[in-house]
Amino acid sequence: MRVLAAALLTILATAPAFAAPPPLDMETIMADPDWIGAPVEDAYWSVDGTQLYYSLKHDGTPVRDLYRVAATGGTPVQLDPKAAAGADGTKLVFDREHRHAAFIRHGDIFLRDLGTGATVQVTRSAAKERDPHFSLDGRLLSFRSGNAWFTYAVAGGPVTPAALLEEKDDPKATKSDDLKDDQQAIFKTLRSLRADDDAMKADAEALAAADPGQAPQPFWLGKNVTVTDTSLSPDGRWMLVVTQAKDADGGKIADLTHYVTDSGYAEAEATRAYVGRNDPAPQSLRLLDLRAHTSFELDTAKLPGIGEDPLAELRAKTVAALRKDGKGDRADALAAPKVRPVIVNGEYSPGIVWSDDGHNVAVQLRAIDNKDRWIASVDFDRHALVSQHRLTDKAWINWDGNDFGWLRDGRTLWYLSEESGFAQLYTRPLGGKATAITSGRFETDHPVLSPDGSTFFVRTNQVAPYSYDIYSVPATGGALTRITRFEGLDDFALSPDGRSLAVLHSSSYVPSQLATIGVDGSAARELTDTRKAAYKAREWVAPKIVQVPSSHGAGTIWAKFYGPADSSAAALRPAVIFVHGAGYLQNVHLSYPAYFREQMFHNLLVQRGYVVIDMDYRASKGYGRDWRTAIYRNMGHPELEDLLDGKAWLVKNQHVDPKRVGIYGGSYGGFMTLMALLRAPGEFAAGAALRPVTDWTSYNHEYSANILNDPQLDPEAYATSSPIMYADKLSDPLLMEHGLIDDNVLASDTVRLYQRFIELHKKNFWMSLYPLERHGFVHADSWYDEYRRIDELFQQNLGK
Repeated sequence: MRVLAAALLTILATAPAFAAPPPLDMETIMADPDWIGAPVEDAYWSVDGTQLYYSLKHDGTPVRDLYRVAATGGTPVQLDPKAAAGADGTKLVFDREHRHAAFIRHGDIFLRDLGTGATVQVTRSAAKERDPHFSLDGRLLSFRSGNAWFTYAVAGGPVTPAALLEEKDDPKATKSDDLKDDQQAIFKTLRSLRADDDAMKADAEALAAADPGQAPQPFWLGKNVTVTDTSLSPDGRWMLVVTQAKDADGGKIADLTHYVTDSGYAEAEATRAYVGRNDPAPQSLRLLDLRAHTSFELDTAKLPGIGEDPLAELRAKTVAALRKDGKGDRADALAAPKVRPVIVNGEYSPGIVWSDDGHNVAVQLRAIDNKDRWIASVDFDRHALVSQHRLTDKAWINWDGNDFGWLRDGRTLWYLSEESGFAQLYTRPLGGKATAITSGRFETDHPVLSPDGSTFFVRTNQVAPYSYDIYSVPATGGALTRITRFEGLDDFALSPDGRSLAVLHSSSYVPSQLATIGVDGSAARELTDTRKAAYKAREWVAPKIVQVPSSHGAGTIWAKFYGPADSSAAALRPAVIFVHGAGYLQNVHLSYPAYFREQMFHNLLVQRGYVVIDMDYRASKGYGRDWRTAIYRNMGHPELEDLLDGKAWLVKNQHVDPKRVGIYGGSYGGFMTLMALLRAPGEFAAGAALRPVTDWTSYNHEYSANILNDPQLDPEAYATSSPIMYADKLSDPLLMEHGLIDDNVLASDTVRLYQRFIELHKKNFWMSLYPLERHGFVHADSWYDEYRRIDELFQQNLGK
């Protein structure tokens, strides 16, 4: 890495001199980001490991162009359509002996003989195939299209459906009929005809079972279920099917209106249900034996703790209050289930993982209340789930940190768990005790097992919460060995031979770039620099990582500080606090931020004499379980304490005028801006709330119910956490901005709070709506208008 740094210094020293760019302006920083240069996306290795492919956004369009570059360095080449059609594809997998490889190109499956280099196109369809994998002996290639699985004999096909799943009742299933039974008893000829018919069917079924060229017999799953997911064992013997009730009521769906349309007419769009207006549908598991053509339900009722009610105390309190108020029907509806319903936890990581030999499978399940997560194996002889690990959280199980899989022996599980308070890696033999592979007060993610199964590669922030790099650790446990020193490590992919890593890394003002490095930390090579000349010529304010002490016993609140190089000031300065979105998101890091426009806006503010602080308040990602769940049933309160501590730090350490501090943010940051102005009136001179949640009862289930439970069960948590309940406290200037076709936080949230302010006769509040924007703005004109208004708000109220 020192060689890279020295080379970069040499390039900078010998670069030709350019005229200094003009001062920053709003038009420039809110322009289409094509002027910056696109980040490298979706990098992957070629089959032979000598090349890397990656995508770049094409200027002026959302189209992504495919590029190729030698892993040892050189000039990247943009592939034209013909070259792209012949390129190696994504989702590369190898058989155990590395005789064949399979990959996906343009939605189709391809198979390559690694000895001869011959490539066979296995599928040619309009459907998008995915998830290729080989059997342990390398003879069978399996893949899926939707929920349908197919197999292909590597020796020469053909493509064959692994199973036929029918969401119908078995048409051959007969019900008892007294009249029919009487007819059979009376008439010999009818009995003979039925026997002949049964014999013909039995013969056809026997021939079909003995002939591998015949299509499989269907599995009749029943007319009342719908298939939500499937998973096929690598040997093609077993299939797991995830189902839910076909008539499950998802609740009333909220609509939004498109006002600016091609048709010229206002058009409605359905979005989602509100939290508590019907929980997610419970799911069931079915095991299919494809060889014997038999089917078995996998009962979840014996999972440890499944019959417990983690909300019993809260439930009793709410039920008693409802009965006291004469609302017995609503109290009855809150009765706890005897067995908590579950879903397969496959949204952020695979929910079902097979061992390479297909002899074992693990399923990750979580309770719909998200207080428990189980990893269970399947006993194929008893057709039963066997719990291998249970993770319980009184608040909610994290969305992240749920990766799991099998070691090479096919008998030992590996998984991530927050049980120590931080996401760490563990292994556990079936039925045995767990071994902590990593441990410490830091986060571990993205575990990748080496091809020989001896080593895990992981990303951690072991050095500091804001600094991420790749480490290796023996699969049996031991010390972490640091491989990279980028500090802003975004993603990585292991080479086919397991000797090198393709790394996407970035820094505060450098979008994600591609590099390679040996797994021993040697031979680091930078392969791309996609930044445009005008952007590179700019001098940017380097954010300084600072530690803000918590006055509420929370320890350190990590933050980015933007200020002038000369920190001395004759007069008190104005300041702005930026609040990142998503709640559970980390913005204090050394990578290129998702909020790159906001970061440039902070540069503009510094240019005008402001200082800016951007804080990872409680609930932010990267700091462990306790930091994450500090907001349980109390959103907007611990975070506000942290933001006020940030203001106090600015006043004490950065010569800031306490009467001239503004605040702004979007989404969760917009919500927190509202909570700051409404719960701490007079603390902030002005605030801008972008696309904010104003009432959590109108947000979605998955996010809201995890943190606040269902509103029917926990109305107090929703009242405590919703800005609209504090609307009467507004006294400081407030700007609200929202995309009208936002299908995440609906614009009705902002409109409802606006109406509440009207009814309360409030002053100095404004609303700006954007007819063609969703939650994340994409049009430069909207970005410019949005931030012009924020800038004017601060200039008018912060005195600069």
